Amino acid sequence: MRIGCCAYSYRDALTSGSMTLEQFLDAAVAMNLDGVELTTYYLKQADRDYLNRIKRECFRRGLHISGTAVGSNFCQADPAKRHEHVQMTKQWIDCSVLLGAPCIRVFAGPVPPGHTEEDAVAWAVECLQECAEHGAARGVVVALENHGGITARAEQVVRLVKLVDRPWFGINLDFGNFREDPYREFEMVAPYMVSAHAKTHWRGPSGEEPVDYLRALQIARDAGYRGYVNIEYEGRSDPATAVPRFAAELKEIMRRLA
Repeated sequence: MRIGCCAYSYRDALTSGSMTLEQFLDAAVAMNLDGVELTTYYLKQADRDYLNRIKRECFRRGLHISGTAVGSNFCQADPAKRHEHVQMTKQWIDCSVLLGAPCIRVFAGPVPPGHTEEDAVAWAVECLQECAEHGAARGVVVALENHGGITARAEQVVRLVKLVDRPWFGINLDFGNFREDPYREFEMVAPYMVSAHAKTHWRGPSGEEPVDYLRALQIARDAGYRGYVNIEYEGRSDPATAVPRFAAELKEIMRRLA
């Protein structure tokens, strides 16, 4: 497994302009990380020249672009809005090709008011199939994150994988997003992993609890996962110091698992 970092970890600095995307790349280099996940919220443009420049900046720094990420919602009741999010995802799949990113992370969405989970699942499956087929034609894997809504529990996530049933579709397992019995749920989802997010904590019934990454990464390893574990820091401390500290912890755990 390799360690990377999501641009989202530095979201406040990137949004305010106090950090440029190039400075985020420099931070990844300073931590001696293998790659970065370029959350699309922080890419200023989607044209070829700009994306080629970002790709060049990553290459010059020796960083893989492990993937991109969009904030999709395929559970919207309005078909036009679902179509809009499918088209947006397809656009960023095409941008991922330009960047050389082999994967794009997506969300499914929540059940909208006045509708059932079955409605939302049917809508999401149709949208995810369309996106996965678009990705397949371009060599980009679509990775659905366990991110609340109709992906809040492992049982829901596995069901979606089986309903979508596309070879270029898998799961971005976020180790901080299950709320009930995370390690059991990691075991259920791990066989379908194509990417991963590492948060420092998960939110249990009694509040935030640290993720046991020796246990969590062993589960992923036992399931045959060998891909990226991208840090997605959401803690209250300054990411300038907290992310490097967390990266060092993950490196030590991976050394112990080797």
